[in-house]
Amino acid sequence: QVQLVESGGGLVQAGGSLRLSCAASERTFSPYAMGWFRQAPGKEREFVARCTWNYGITYYADSVKGRFTISRDNAKNMVYLQMNSLKPEDTAVYYCAAGYNPGSPNQFDYWGQGTQVTVSS
Repeated sequence: QVQLVESGGGLVQAGGSLRLSCAASERTFSPYAMGWFRQAPGKEREFVARCTWNYGITYYADSVKGRFTISRDNAKNMVYLQMNSLKPEDTAVYYCAAGYNPGSPNQFDYWGQGTQVTVSS
């Protein structure tokens, strides 16, 4: 059972930056892809970014393209989300997720508990 733990959330002013981290517990962690999602109050969870584990191929939601960067450290079983130029509409609980199906790159099988990001105007 893979356990994912996010950290790095907090309160930041608009225009500021935060870096989220996601740590995987499994010693032989080798997913096909890692992703970041977010859920704002009263809204459905939405995709933010994903990254293939072996080759680091990235894909972003249009709303964060150019502002957020997903990266991974395979040796440390860590995934990061660098968030710059934050906007109040980025306020949400952010979740990391791990997917193991190359045939379904948008399918994620394990999820973390989430970390709150609040951007003040």
